[in-house]
Amino acid sequence: MVFEPPPRLVRALGETAPSGDGWLEKLPETARQAVALRELTVERVQVPGGRSSLVVLVRRADGTPAVLKLAPRRGRPESERAALEHWGGRGAVQLAEPFAEDGVLVLERLHPDVSVRSLPEAKALLEAAGTLRRLWVEAPAGHVFETVTERTGRQAGAMRAGGAVDAEVASLVDAALGARDELVLAPPEPRLLHGTFRQSKVLAGGRSPWLAVGPDPVVGECAFDLARLVRDRVEDLIASPSGAATTRRRVKRLAESLEVDQERLRGWTLFRAVESGVRALRVGRGRDAELLLEFAGWL
Repeated sequence: MVFEPPPRLVRALGETAPSGDGWLEKLPETARQAVALRELTVERVQVPGGRSSLVVLVRRADGTPAVLKLAPRRGRPESERAALEHWGGRGAVQLAEPFAEDGVLVLERLHPDVSVRSLPEAKALLEAAGTLRRLWVEAPAGHVFETVTERTGRQAGAMRAGGAVDAEVASLVDAALGARDELVLAPPEPRLLHGTFRQSKVLAGGRSPWLAVGPDPVVGECAFDLARLVRDRVEDLIASPSGAATTRRRVKRLAESLEVDQERLRGWTLFRAVESGVRALRVGRGRDAELLLEFAGWL
C-alpha cells in the first residue's frame, strides 16, 4: 500500500517544519516498516486525518481493529504515550501495544468518522466537557510533561517577536500577553491536561460513548484546557449576529459546569485565541487569523 500523507497533514507540517526536516519524505517507508514489524493489515489512511500525524486504520495479527499513528518528534508522541498510559483508558483512547518505538503509537480503534462535533452544539459542549473532566487527574510523580507556564512562555516569546502588525492586532497581543503574565503568577492546583482539546478530539467509542484522542499533554490549571473548547465552531460564532453574546454565555456556562474561575477561563481563552491568530497570520492563513482575532476581540 502507498502511505500517501493527506493534504491537510502536508500543509500543516509545511508551516511548522524546521529547515532540513525530512520526516514527510521518509514517512511512507517509516509506515511500511511499522506495519511489517507488527504484522498489521492495513485498511486505509484516515482522511482528512490530523495536522500533526499520519493515522492509519489497521488490523492486528489477531484481527483486532486498531489505529497506527506516526508523528514527528516535534509532535511530542512520547509525551502523548505517557499521558495515555497514565489515563489508562479513563476518558481517553487506550494504547493497544505495550512496547514503545520512537514516533509510533498503536491505539484502540474508535469510530474515526464520528466525533462530538457531529452533535447539536449544546449537546456537543455538554459531552465534550464531561469527557474533559475525566482527564483532569493528578500528574504522575516525576513527570516530564511540559507545564502551562513553559508552553505559553514559548508562545508569548514568539508573539513578541512576531514582527509588524496593525494597531488593532497589536492591542490584542498586548492584552493577551498581559492576561498570561497575570495568570501564571498564582495558578490553581495543577492537573494533567489534554493540551489541545476541542470537539473534534472526542470520538465515539465502544467501551465508552465518547473518548478523547490526540492529546498534546501539559500540566497546569484546568482553565487552560477548557479555553480551547470555548472557541469551538468559531466560524459559526462569527457568522451569528449574537456571536459575541453567545461567546460570553459559553464562558460562563463552561466555567460553572466544570468549576473553574470564570475570569481565569476568559483570560486563557483570550491568550489562546490571539496566539493562534498571530500564528495563522505568520504562516499566511489570513482567513483563519481574521476569525480568531475577531473572536478574541469579544473577550
